[in-house]
Amino acid sequence: MDKVVKTRRGGPRTFDRDQAVDIAMRLFWRHGYEGVSLNDLTAAIGVAPPSLYAAFGSKAGLYREALDRYFGLPRALQNIKATATVQEAVEAMLHKAIDAVTDPAAERGCMISSGMIQCGPDHTELARELAERRNQMRDMIAETLGRWLDRERAVSLARYLVAVLQGLSIQARDGASRQELRQVSNEVIAGVKARGFS
Repeated sequence: MDKVVKTRRGGPRTFDRDQAVDIAMRLFWRHGYEGVSLNDLTAAIGVAPPSLYAAFGSKAGLYREALDRYFGLPRALQNIKATATVQEAVEAMLHKAIDAVTDPAAERGCMISSGMIQCGPDHTELARELAERRNQMRDMIAETLGRWLDRERAVSLARYLVAVLQGLSIQARDGASRQELRQVSNEVIAGVKARGFS
C-alpha cells in the first residue's frame, strides 16, 4: 500500500495515501471543492499541510485524485452494455444512478454531475476539467446507445439522459427519496418508449 511519510517532533509517521484520497473524496463530494478548506482536509486525514502538499502537490491535485477515485466507483454506467435494448439500457442506467445518488452508505448526489457548476475565477480550470468529465460521461452513454441507434440519435438521447442524471443528482442532494426519483425515471422511460427508441 502506498504510504507517505511525514515527520513530526515525535519522529517519522506515515499515512495511508489511498485512505487519504477516500477521505478527501467524501469531503469534496459532500461539500464541493470550494466548501472544503485545507484545514478541513488536514484535520480529517490527520496530516500537516506540508505533508499534504508533498503527497498531492496542492489541494487541486488531491481533488483531481479524488475525482479519479470517484469516477472508478461502480455507478450508473456499469453493466448497461449487457442490456438487450435501448429501453433496457436506459432503465438500467437510471435505476443504477438513482440507487447510487440515494445510497445511505455514501454521500447524496453525484460528485461529477453536480460538482463545480459554479466556482470562483481562481478555479475555472478545475471547473473546465469537471465539465470535460461530464462530456466523457455523455460520450460513454452515446457509445453504448450506438449499439441500437444511429450516431445522431444516440448523441441526442445521451445528452438528454445526462441532463436527467444531473437533475436526479441535485434532487437527491435536496433530499428526494429513492421512490420519488423512481417516479422521474418512470416518466423518462415512458418517454423513450413513446418516441420509438428500440
